[in-house]
Amino acid sequence: MVVSRETLEALQNLGLTDYETRTYVALNSLISGTATEISQASQVPRSRIYSILKSLASKGFLEIGKGKPLCFTVVPPHEIFEKNRNEMKMKMERAEAELNVIYENQIPQVPAPIWIIHGPDKIVKKELEIISRAKESLFIMGGLMFPDEPLKLKEPLQKTFNRGVNTRILTSPACKTDDVEVSTMKILEELPVDIKFFPVPYIKLVVRDRQEMLIAFCKLSGDVALSSTAIGIWNQYAEFVDTITGIYDFIWNMDFFSQAFHHQRSLNDK
Repeated sequence: MVVSRETLEALQNLGLTDYETRTYVALNSLISGTATEISQASQVPRSRIYSILKSLASKGFLEIGKGKPLCFTVVPPHEIFEKNRNEMKMKMERAEAELNVIYENQIPQVPAPIWIIHGPDKIVKKELEIISRAKESLFIMGGLMFPDEPLKLKEPLQKTFNRGVNTRILTSPACKTDDVEVSTMKILEELPVDIKFFPVPYIKLVVRDRQEMLIAFCKLSGDVALSSTAIGIWNQYAEFVDTITGIYDFIWNMDFFSQAFHHQRSLNDK
C-alpha cells in the first residue's frame, strides 16, 4: 500500500519507527490479519514482525485478538489522530502557559524593554499577543487598521471580555489602507465591550494592564495608509505606559467623543 511522504512523516511524528509506520499502513489495507499476512503486506521481516506488532499495540495503534494464530486488528486512523491531536493540543497549551509565565516575568527585567517592529503582519501578531495576556484592563485606539485586522481581533477580544478584562476600544468606523476600505465598525460593533467610533488619527495604540504598550503608525498617501511602511514600537516601561494610560482615560471620558460616537451611530441607523 503506497501512501504519501506527508502521511509517513505524520505517523513518524506520532512516535512510530520506520517498521512500525510500514506495519500500520499495511494493516489499514488489511483491517485485520495474522503476523504472516501483515509481514508480507508491509515487507517487514518475519523475524521482526511480532515485536513490531506488540509495540504498535502498546502505543494504541492496533488490538490483539485471542486465539491461534494471533489476529491483529487496526485501530481506525480517525481515532488515532483524534486522540493524538487532543493530547498534542493539551501538551502545547501547558507548555505555552508555562513558558509564557517565564517570558512575562523576565521581560520587565530587560534593561531597555523597547523593540521596533516592522510590517503589518508582525505588528498585528504582537497586538494579538498583547491582547491574549490582558488580565485586568485593555485599551485600544484603532485609527490605523490593516486589511483583515478587525476580523483577526474579533475572537481574541471576545475571549478577553469573557475573562472579565475591562476592555475599551476607541476606533475609526473605517480606515483606508492600501486602497482597501477596512470596515472596522461593521465588524466590531457587535462585540460586548465598551467601544466608541470616531475618526481618530492614523495611529494604533494597545495598552494592557498598565504594564505593556504597542504604538504603530505608517506613512500616508493622501488619506490612504501605506501598510508597507508600518512601524510598531512595543515597550514595557511602566512609567511611560502608565502615563499613556492616563491620557487614554482622559480622552475616553471626554463628552466630545461620547457625542460624536452617538452621532455616528445615529447616522448609520438612518
